[in-house]
Amino acid sequence: MTPLKSPQDAVRTLGEFIREQRAGSQISLRQLAKQAGISNPYLSQIERGLRKPSAEILQQIAKALRISAETLYVHAGLLESTDGVRDELFSTSSPFGGRPSSQKVGRKEFTDAAPGPAASAIESDEYLTDRQKQILLEIYHSFRRENAAGDNV
Repeated sequence: MTPLKSPQDAVRTLGEFIREQRAGSQISLRQLAKQAGISNPYLSQIERGLRKPSAEILQQIAKALRISAETLYVHAGLLESTDGVRDELFSTSSPFGGRPSSQKVGRKEFTDAAPGPAASAIESDEYLTDRQKQILLEIYHSFRRENAAGDNV
């Protein structure tokens, strides 16, 4: 298991992640700040790892970037995941964020090791960066875990 990052590292990693997402979406700092309803200087401080935003601000930024708030919460260290999401985000053992996680869901064991055609399509798409693949797979796996847990309720 990958050791958790310090709070300072989590904030720096969060800022870098937000900057990468903003650049990938070809959105300027001003545009993102306006869409998220925060000031330019505050967003700049977040991206440089100088400020740790609240969960509410992260939710606004996630909405503006069109990514899941959960992803930002994990990067910020606000969400402690027991389902392997944190390990997948911070591990460097594979280009898609780490080894597959496995957990008990009800009576059956659920593993998210490249399941189904959707994961295969994401992994083989040459137009996606490794980071984009990692995020898509993370979201895909979280939906599968959620649905598998719902089947056993």
